[in-house]
Amino acid sequence: MGFLSCLLILHVLWAALVFCQYEDYDFEDEYGGEPDQHPYYFNPNTQAEVPRFPFPVECAKECFCPPAFPLSMYCDHRNLKTIPNIPNHVQQLYLQNNNIEAVPAGPFTNATFIREINLSYNNIKFHMIDHGVFAKLSNLLQLHLQHNELEEFPFPLPSSLERLLLGFNKISQLPGNALEGLPNMTMLDLCSNLLDDSVFKEKPFSNMKNLTQLNLCNNKFQTMPPDLPPSLQHLSLENNSISHIPENYFNRLPQIIALRMSHNNLQDIPHNTFNLPNILELHLGHNKLKQVFYIPRSLQHLYIEDNEIENINVTVMCPALDPLNIKQLTYIRVDQNKLSSPISTYAFFCFPLIRTIYYGEQNGTGSSPSQLRTPVFRRFLTAEEFQEAEDNHETLNQETEEDHEAEDSYFHPYY
Repeated sequence: MGFLSCLLILHVLWAALVFCQYEDYDFEDEYGGEPDQHPYYFNPNTQAEVPRFPFPVECAKECFCPPAFPLSMYCDHRNLKTIPNIPNHVQQLYLQNNNIEAVPAGPFTNATFIREINLSYNNIKFHMIDHGVFAKLSNLLQLHLQHNELEEFPFPLPSSLERLLLGFNKISQLPGNALEGLPNMTMLDLCSNLLDDSVFKEKPFSNMKNLTQLNLCNNKFQTMPPDLPPSLQHLSLENNSISHIPENYFNRLPQIIALRMSHNNLQDIPHNTFNLPNILELHLGHNKLKQVFYIPRSLQHLYIEDNEIENINVTVMCPALDPLNIKQLTYIRVDQNKLSSPISTYAFFCFPLIRTIYYGEQNGTGSSPSQLRTPVFRRFLTAEEFQEAEDNHETLNQETEEDHEAEDSYFHPYY
C-alpha cells in the first residue's frame, strides 16, 4: 500500500504541474492576440475520432500550433504564398490574410480529420484549385473562401460540409450541380459577387433541405429567388435591384426569423407579405416604399428608414386588438421618410411593448430636411436614461453615410 500511495501522490503532482503550465500559458505573448475568428461549435454527432499523439504536436514550420489548442494550426497573417503540409491530427486550419494563389492536393494528403479551413483574404482563383481537393476531406464542416478571386463556384465539395462562405469574390454562375450532394449545409454566404437572375433557372437552392441561412446581398438580382427551402431562417437580399415581392412569396418560408432587403427598389408590398409566425427582424430601409403593411405578432424590430412614406397608418399595421396575442414590436426606425407628424398614439395600444421610435430627420418638400418634435421617442425610461439615449443618437447622427452603408451592406455570416 505504501508504494501505491506514493505512486498516486506522484501522479497527482504531475497532473497539477501540467495544469499549471496550461494556466500560465500566455497565448497573446506567443501569437500576438486571440485569432480573429468567430466561435463556431461543431455538431457533436459528427465528431471525428482523432488519433492519440505525443506532446509537443507536429506543426508546419511556417505556422504556430499552441499547446493549449493542440488540434489547431495557425498560419494566418504570415505572407505565405503556398499552403504548408498539414499534419494528420489538425482539425482547424487558419490560413487567412496571406498571398496564397493556389490550393493543390499535396498539402492535404494527410489531413484526414480536418474540420475547418479558413482561406479567406487570399488571391485564390478557381482554376488554381485542384479538382476534388476539398471533396476528399470527408470530415470538413466549415470552409472560408471569402475575399478571394474566385470566378466560379468551387465544387465538388464534401457532403459533410455545413457552412460555406464565398462572399467578396467574382462568382457569376451557379452550375446546376454545384450545390448537389450537400445535405448537411446550414449556411451559405454568396454576398458581394456577380450573380444575377440567370442563376435561378436551375433552382440551385431547392434541394438544400437543412439550409437555415442564405446570404445573397450585394449582387445583381432583380427578382426574388424562387424555390428556397422551407428550412430557411435568415435571408439576406440587401443591395440588389429587387422591385417586387410576389404575393404569397413567403408562404413556403414559415421559419424566417430575420429578413434583410434594404437598398433595393421596392415600391408596393402586398398587405400580408410579411405575415410570418416567427419573424423577429425586418430590414426594408433605403427603398421606395410609400405605404406601410401588416405587422405580424412576432416581429420585434422594424427598419423602414429612407423610404417615401408620408403617413404611417397604424390600422393597416394592426387591424385589430387581441389581448391574448399581444404584438411584440419594440423598435421602429422611420427616419429619412416624408412624415410630417408623429405616429398616432393608437400605435401604443396595438404595440404595447414598443420602447423606441426613431424619427430622426424627415425628407420634407423643402430643400432642407425637417425634423419632428423629437428625433427619438422612448418609453419606460427614467429622465436620465432618456437624456442618455438622446445624446447617443446625436452621436450617431454625426457618423458619415459611408459608416451606415458599411454597417448595412453585409449580412453577418454568424449568429
